[in-house]
Amino acid sequence: MSTDHRADARTEEPIRAGVIGVGSMGRNHARVYDELPNVDLAGVTDRDEEVAFRVAAEYGTDPVDFETLCDRCDVVTVAVPTHVHYETVSACLEADVHVLVEKPIAETVEEGRRLAEQATDAGLVLQVGHIERFNPAVQAVEEVTEDLDVIGVEAERLGPPIDRTAPGNVIFDLMVHDVDVVGSILDERPHSVAAMGTADGQYATATIEYDDVVATVTASRVTQKKVRKLTVTARQCLVEVDYLEQSVLIHRDSYPEYLTDDGQPRYRHESVVERPRVESGEPLRNELESFVESVRTDTEPEVTAEDGIAALETAQLIDRLAMGPADETDDEPSRESEVEV
Repeated sequence: MSTDHRADARTEEPIRAGVIGVGSMGRNHARVYDELPNVDLAGVTDRDEEVAFRVAAEYGTDPVDFETLCDRCDVVTVAVPTHVHYETVSACLEADVHVLVEKPIAETVEEGRRLAEQATDAGLVLQVGHIERFNPAVQAVEEVTEDLDVIGVEAERLGPPIDRTAPGNVIFDLMVHDVDVVGSILDERPHSVAAMGTADGQYATATIEYDDVVATVTASRVTQKKVRKLTVTARQCLVEVDYLEQSVLIHRDSYPEYLTDDGQPRYRHESVVERPRVESGEPLRNELESFVESVRTDTEPEVTAEDGIAALETAQLIDRLAMGPADETDDEPSRESEVEV
């Protein structure tokens, strides 16, 4: 890290933070940076100047152009559309600024690899915004599963249509979160993928095979109930995670039992249910605190560029299988295929 005009990571000098792109997600990054101790929100920028002025006024900072923001800041969040991730992140790294880029890391795996190499060469932190890694419930279940013999994982990320225009399909906007979480829990790369999509790209499901583990991930924008759940099946127990409630349940020692009640046989099934303590907290705040700490201590971020590339690579494969062009003779709205990774 350069020491000419940047906060020294070895001191407690305030970290100067900025946000590039202050739409629905970027605005929340500005809010959290403004709330974090020992962090100064040095400015925001957006191609819509009116939006930039409004967010800057709300959080007591300045709306500035891109070059001025980079000159002012030690760290930035890049929350612009995916198709301009590469050029925006690359320019920030060139300006000697640490970057947290919203997922996916880039539009293509090759672009992600070039960004990772550029950050490494410059000695800068490049973190990818897979925010569910910082959900307290997910962090708790990662600790729980460390000593388990996991054989299956199921993730559901479902909800109704949203008001804003959603970019692309659900795979890159929603499913990629769970692809990353599953990969993190298992600490493995997949062997093969099968996928299917329908509803004009607004519903997709994929089966991902790892070493002795099968994961199923489903994402939807056409389900009339918001669901954010993760289920881990292990030989020792069943672990249920509710992202929205930030809760974890562990089911153990499930067994059937036949009883006699007034001379009549009766069947019941019992199990022991544990509810581990889950620390409360906003995932975005946890994510930005972790990012700033990585910059201060010059350490690897919790979600590395390589993590982001791995999730993107799997998501692109799912997208190609589930949403790719159908055969011209195929009148069906959905497609299914499988490939070895």
